Amino acid sequence: MPQLAVEHVALRAPVDRATHRVLRAAVVELVEGEDRRRFPVALHAGVPGRSVVHVDSPPLSDAGGRADVALALVARARALGPRSVVWLTRPGELSPHDDDLRWLGPVSWACSSLGEPLGLVVVTRRGWFDPVSGVRREWRRLRRRG
Repeated sequence: MPQLAVEHVALRAPVDRATHRVLRAAVVELVEGEDRRRFPVALHAGVPGRSVVHVDSPPLSDAGGRADVALALVARARALGPRSVVWLTRPGELSPHDDDLRWLGPVSWACSSLGEPLGLVVVTRRGWFDPVSGVRREWRRLRRRG
């Protein structure tokens, strides 16, 4: 059976203003909406405030299950509007983590399968980063803008 080549779409610096706003809003949504220090990893597709979410608790053990979840989320996000983003929220620092790498391949495959030019961005309370390109934005104290 032939292998499907999956291209990992990555953000490039400088990030356009619209993408920056969406990702900043994702960080604000996490900071304001999650008060636990430890919380389950969640995969989001869409834009903050209008997204579909899969909470990975208990964590899915196989890549096929994660690919099915990612495909369903990205397909549903298409109906929510243009300029969708796929992001993973998790506790911890802005450095690559096992959960980021577990979801990277399945999300890339799902986006590629649907012809969506999307990739995975990781969001924590401190900011966001692209696990492929390393492009990131970090804040010490983040506040909602008026």
